Amino acid sequence: MKPNIKSRTVFLGDNLDFLRGINSECVDLIYADPPFNKKKEFTAPIGSQAEGAGFLDLFAEEDIKDEWVDAFRHENFELHSYLSGIKAIGNSYNYCYLVYMAIRILECHRVLKRSGSFYLHCDQTMSHYLKLLLDCIFSEKNFRGDIIWKSAPNKNDARKRKFGNRTNNVFHYTKGDKFTFNTLFDPLSDEHVSKSYRYRDKRGRYMTAPLYSNTALGGYGKQKPFTFNGLNKRWFNTLETLQKFDAEDRLHISKSGGVRKKVYLSESKGTPKSNLWEDINFVQGDEGVGWPTQKPLALMERIIIASSHPGDWVLDPFCGCVTTCIAAEILGREWVGIDVAKEAWNQIECRLKKEVPADMFRGEPHFSTTPPKRGKTDARPKKYVYVISNPAYPGMYKVGVATNAEARLNQFQTADPKRRYQLEYKILTPEYKTLEPYIHREFDGDHEWVPGELDAIIDAIKRYRPAQNDLVGHNAG
Repeated sequence: MKPNIKSRTVFLGDNLDFLRGINSECVDLIYADPPFNKKKEFTAPIGSQAEGAGFLDLFAEEDIKDEWVDAFRHENFELHSYLSGIKAIGNSYNYCYLVYMAIRILECHRVLKRSGSFYLHCDQTMSHYLKLLLDCIFSEKNFRGDIIWKSAPNKNDARKRKFGNRTNNVFHYTKGDKFTFNTLFDPLSDEHVSKSYRYRDKRGRYMTAPLYSNTALGGYGKQKPFTFNGLNKRWFNTLETLQKFDAEDRLHISKSGGVRKKVYLSESKGTPKSNLWEDINFVQGDEGVGWPTQKPLALMERIIIASSHPGDWVLDPFCGCVTTCIAAEILGREWVGIDVAKEAWNQIECRLKKEVPADMFRGEPHFSTTPPKRGKTDARPKKYVYVISNPAYPGMYKVGVATNAEARLNQFQTADPKRRYQLEYKILTPEYKTLEPYIHREFDGDHEWVPGELDAIIDAIKRYRPAQNDLVGHNAG
């Protein structure tokens, strides 16, 4: 869908309200730097550019709503199970924090394009909890990496009788298998150049790479050998490609008669960047505005360059001192930021004029306290309402909601050594949120189990009409 938001806008208020109003699958990249659950209050120092900004990084029961937890049960069974486990064994403030985050990340997942990327910035306080939460929402298979950013050192490390924490985590997830990623490279070290690029010709320094395999087992060994340059080998390339290399003087002939390809230093892009980022430092005096949790501009630029193209849409739902917005402006992306602190408005006006070169500045930003309204063509999501049986429980049926009914069946089977669960019925419907509780009410269901006749339960599901059944019910049990 097309975005129903105006580019270069900062929204002021609870990001959940604004995320819910954004059209589905219209954003290319989301970077989220939320509270870390540090259980303390952060404030900008007096006299700083961000003076007055602050937030309480502590979560309690009053910060979450029952409707959110109910939504998890309908939207994501795995997420609901995970959070239920945390509530049972963990501290209440961790559970409250994760519920707060989960409802917002679910909306981020919805507004993200199928080719989009989601980055979540955190630290060791909750990183292990958040990783599992993200697996539930984005799927473990869509986890692309854990970036370790070496942040500024803690000056009090020596007093805490533990190893000092100098790193943050940035989890990278995508919505699907086909996504935007522009490989970044680090320059080759002098040591690597001197050791690897040992040869020279008229084009300059080069190293060599193999062109054939000497093994007859697996891989290229399955290819039929042919003769080139007097050698009968299992070549990695076709005869035509090898002849092209020869014509371009890209073949290195060893003293023993072996043939390898020349790989020139001048054509090297460098070493692909790893997930360990030690080269981005941040000192408040350089670009800092006093925002207590400010991140460096270079960090945002790297993420945006890696996972988007010029003209793509970038969203930061916890934009704070608007560093992501500034980086997106400089890099020619469309951007939107959301924050609960009114100081974010002041920061975007000030920093755009101060930090964005004149030829990249696209005019005054926009501000809004009104959530956008999703387009009428924004399709309502559909999920399966299923009926599952087990002969060990006669007259009882599991009635629930799932994105994939067969996958849910398999989950139940793992708890039954004899794998006797059976999928009796399923229906894909946008009314799953109201249909499933309606069936439980009508048949006096207990948790997922519903007592009654199978035909009666299925018939009630088929006859369900939300406009009527949610207002006037009848007992079918």
